[in-house]
Amino acid sequence: MEDVRHVLQLITRRFGFLNKNCCSVGGMDVSLTQSHILYEIGRQHRPSMQQIADALGMDITTFSRQIQSLIRKKLVKKTPSDLDRRVYILELTTEGKFVAAAIEQQVQDYLSQIFSHMNEFEKETVIRSLKLLNACMEKTGFCCS
Repeated sequence: MEDVRHVLQLITRRFGFLNKNCCSVGGMDVSLTQSHILYEIGRQHRPSMQQIADALGMDITTFSRQIQSLIRKKLVKKTPSDLDRRVYILELTTEGKFVAAAIEQQVQDYLSQIFSHMNEFEKETVIRSLKLLNACMEKTGFCCS
């Protein structure tokens, strides 16, 4: 298992998961955590703060600080729910949608570069293996929690 951990550590480093800022769009630096938040808000329809925090496995206090930072950057807006004023709904602003789309394009370009070194069979094998790994990780829960 030590070799598997080493490979996962290398992938983490190469993907830039340890970098303080993962992306820069139009001179604005976005942290990896913020990038994940933008992605999840964009993926879901008007999610609550708790839904996104749960999806990312973050405690609500840490998550709230990140949301406040994204609001200051004018990437996210937070409004009270019509049904329950204690619940806040998150949406990407126009600028937030632009930044999320730019990050998505950067990631897609990087993945295209990676897969360009593989033939179709290797590419399909890697994708199938990643999906299997993810499904097994989902059944197992979080590491080191």
